[in-house]
Amino acid sequence: MELTVKQSSGKDTGRKITLNDEIFGAEPNDHAIYLDVKQILANKRQGTHKSKQRNEISGTTKKLKRQKGTGGARAGSMKSPLFVGGGRVFGPEPRDYTFKLNKKVKRLARISALSHKAKANSITILESLEMATARTKDYLNLLTGLELQNKKTLVVLPESNKNVYLSSRNLGGTKVITASDLNTYDILNAQNLVLIEGALTVIEKTLAK
Repeated sequence: MELTVKQSSGKDTGRKITLNDEIFGAEPNDHAIYLDVKQILANKRQGTHKSKQRNEISGTTKKLKRQKGTGGARAGSMKSPLFVGGGRVFGPEPRDYTFKLNKKVKRLARISALSHKAKANSITILESLEMATARTKDYLNLLTGLELQNKKTLVVLPESNKNVYLSSRNLGGTKVITASDLNTYDILNAQNLVLIEGALTVIEKTLAK
């Protein structure tokens, strides 16, 4: 698959680049994508949810009323789940949601996600992206030049660039990430991928066999 390389202003450079079919032209495996996204989202969960059981409630254990003769149900403690302020039955406990996924499955998931984007013509290749200062306006001009200002975008850099990151963080519909940190969820969560030409080399080294 060939794509035109563009300048940061949005103009064509007159060059074309051929994407690696092993990465961008593979047959997508949707189940691998499901497993990888499930793991990514699970690993983000804190798992600190907690409610108190009746043995953890602070309160009296004195019997509230006599056992018989009141016309009501038996009641032995204010800590009972039946009363306001009582313990909760089978409430949530702190737990770890993380689980292991094989590296081959994660690699297949990323390749599948990138292939989906390539088939949908949702990949833009930039020659380079440099910002002398951190200005949101400059970053917005970049998206406007690429006609992506109204789309959720994922900009993939070959290496960390503080000015690009700071320029983008005030805009809700875009995200900047390095090629080494590229993951399945971020790929699918974006409507369009903006790949810096140098980032393709990093992606190929990471995903190509």
